[in-house]
Amino acid sequence: MKGSEEPADDRDARPYARPSAEDLELAILGEDPVYSASEVAERTGVTLEQASRLWRALGFPDRGLEVAFTASDAEAVSTLVSQVDGGLIDFDMAVTLTRAVGQTMARLADWEVATLVHRVQEIEGGDEATGSRARAGLHLIEHMNEPFERLLVYVWRRHLAAAVARVEALGANDADLRSVPMTVGFADIVGFTELTNELTQSRIGDMVELFESRCADVVAGQRGRVIKTLGDAVLFVNDDPIRAYDTAEGIITVVGRDSRMPDVRVGLASGSVVMRLGDVFGPPVNLASRLTGVARRNRVIVDQATADLLPPDQFEARRLPARPVRGFGLLEPVAVRRH
Repeated sequence: MKGSEEPADDRDARPYARPSAEDLELAILGEDPVYSASEVAERTGVTLEQASRLWRALGFPDRGLEVAFTASDAEAVSTLVSQVDGGLIDFDMAVTLTRAVGQTMARLADWEVATLVHRVQEIEGGDEATGSRARAGLHLIEHMNEPFERLLVYVWRRHLAAAVARVEALGANDADLRSVPMTVGFADIVGFTELTNELTQSRIGDMVELFESRCADVVAGQRGRVIKTLGDAVLFVNDDPIRAYDTAEGIITVVGRDSRMPDVRVGLASGSVVMRLGDVFGPPVNLASRLTGVARRNRVIVDQATADLLPPDQFEARRLPARPVRGFGLLEPVAVRRH
């Protein structure tokens, strides 16, 4: 036998070649890049700067003269441009919508991959091991892509219907439908920094995931919306201050009063907020966050505007001593509880 030959058993035992970044991209996108940015611009009838703006709005860096774009990329630009040319939206609005999609999908993709990692580890640790986590991950994605894409469209339509209904509820004569009265809630984990120094990374990740999922369930159950999660904190809104209070108490019940979970603090503030790109802005947002800094463990603290909205026949309100609150000067927080 020649020295260059290997026994069949040895060849069969060799691990699969590790897929390159290009291999992974091709497997997921299903097509090779064929255009440069200037060629995409030429084919779609936009300027190079406009094409670059759309690409950056999706959350990707400029690719210069590199051939980095697929036929689907060009088709996506053409779809947007047709809406602009048809007068439905202007180009700036197209960029805004593109940025919203890009930011949402980037987080969703990270979330999906992080979730599937656990399944990949199970596969590679069992009888179905492929010898490559990347290969096992691709196998999962290939089988999940089509049903997951259908789920995305379904959920998007559901949320679109709910968003349109919220706008309609504001009234057709409102001067600015993006500025609405809301009760904003901010819930955060007490002593999160200290916890990160005491727990393993795996335990921290599990705790944060459980905290976020429990908060999300409570918020949805009270017909509110989670605006964002920040690891150790959740920002939510509700157009009903009573439901907002019930949300805050619900979070304390399922998180703070669970001996396996850390304590939490919840602040509520009410007033006019601006809704933009799925986020909310305005004094109530900042105040709700600040109030958690003066709340006791597993307690709800509110501003006076929220206290005034809670029916006195159902709630007891007690003003707390005035204290400096960054950005708001001296403030008298209010502790509330049901009778």
